[in-house]
Amino acid sequence: MKMEDAAKEVGMKRYGRTVRMGVLCGLVLTGFAGCKKTADNTINYKSALNTYYAAHPACLWSQPKKFPAQADTSDTSKTSPYDALVDQGLLVRTTAEKKAMIILSKQVTNYDLSDKGRSAWTADPNQPGYGNFCYGHAEVTSIDSATPSSDQPGATVQVSYHAAFSDAPGWATAQETQTAFPNVQANLVSGRTGSATLSNTQNGWVVASVAGVPKATSADGAVVE
Repeated sequence: MKMEDAAKEVGMKRYGRTVRMGVLCGLVLTGFAGCKKTADNTINYKSALNTYYAAHPACLWSQPKKFPAQADTSDTSKTSPYDALVDQGLLVRTTAEKKAMIILSKQVTNYDLSDKGRSAWTADPNQPGYGNFCYGHAEVTSIDSATPSSDQPGATVQVSYHAAFSDAPGWATAQETQTAFPNVQANLVSGRTGSATLSNTQNGWVVASVAGVPKATSADGAVVE
């Protein structure tokens, strides 16, 4: 091999190594930027929202309920939601008479957790006897829009997104439950939208507030966000 050919070959090898190193460093830097929790990007917005929803399951009632519970049998606005849960095997129902005055009494219905209900019940650790029926966590599937922001602590951003539920239990998807608890039906609809305000901290983006959650009715209260 001629000397000039050998030199050319060595030069090409050095050039190849330089190019490979440049590409590798670029990938490392890009990966680092993508993993930076304070970075102003949709990956971090989605992560912050999903972290929030993982800690806030959707439940039937906005406040913990206590069982056994009692309702006036003639008041269907009070008994219908409970009866829907009886139909799903989560509650058991008995009737009784309750004295309203010395000579008067009224028919009441008692509700308590069934064995199936106890297995689906999320007890409130701070209030013995209280709890809720929770049916899953929303998961953000896409960030649709975001206002301009920055990667500095204290920055805020408003985002709009799509979210979905997966693996909701059968009692939550049942028609009886969704009729009695309209929020469940609205919450489980495919491709529901939402909006939120996120704040940037030294540890990354966190949810400051969430909007766009279906409003409650007098029948079932607000869904826990």
